[in-house]
Amino acid sequence: MKRLFAGLSDQGLVRKANQDSYSIDESEGRFFIVADGMGGHAGGEEASRIAADTIREFLLDNWQAQLQPHDLLEKALLKANQAIIQNQKDYPERADMGTTVVVVLFPEEGQPWCAHIGDSRLYRWRDAHLDQITEDHTWISQAVKSGLLTPDQARHHPWRHVLAQCLGREELDEMGIQPLDVKAGDQLLLCSDGLTEELADEQIAPFFQPKQPCETVANALIEAAKEEGGQDNITVVLVALGEGEADGSQVAPTIDEDPTGDFNGE
Repeated sequence: MKRLFAGLSDQGLVRKANQDSYSIDESEGRFFIVADGMGGHAGGEEASRIAADTIREFLLDNWQAQLQPHDLLEKALLKANQAIIQNQKDYPERADMGTTVVVVLFPEEGQPWCAHIGDSRLYRWRDAHLDQITEDHTWISQAVKSGLLTPDQARHHPWRHVLAQCLGREELDEMGIQPLDVKAGDQLLLCSDGLTEELADEQIAPFFQPKQPCETVANALIEAAKEEGGQDNITVVLVALGEGEADGSQVAPTIDEDPTGDFNGE
């Protein structure tokens, strides 16, 4: 299945730095990563960078290791978690740092998979409808699921940023790893909560149109989030799926440009 993709990250209008990072397998489009760091300027920046770099390196090093997609993603997340914990030990001033992460993986054969920890999200746009694929690891998400809060109440609740799980903790109890249902014509959106904090799902969906260039959609989403306030860093990665053999082509970032595809800040 042919894949076209683009990634963009923006500091937003309020934060003094960008603690988001993203990474794309730019040569073949086999995997996509978005991470959103926390723990102060230096800590959050480092945590998201370590997560994106470690996961990327593990996937590249073990791509031919005959691991099942679930195991490959699980081992990559665990390695990233340990790398962040080791950095915390080496630099005690970063002891509280952590990061969310969302990863999409396209194996050479079989269906794609995704993994996530925290509240960075994966969406699928299909037939003019946007679905959230991942379930946030937050207290708010559990409250909505159990009926304690409505989705509208959750959107403005003061505890909406409280994470139940993130990378950078000794007890990594919950990793959301699952196969993806995709078909030609679908578009995937990986994003940090800087996007979803400003734009509700029904505001995001209209930006997706068939055959719209990924970089155009990514840029429009970031600008829309900034128009709504841009309170946090905003990172989006778009993947459009079409007919034909697997093939990826990256459009170079135009915001906070970096040839590695990794961006840092809060």
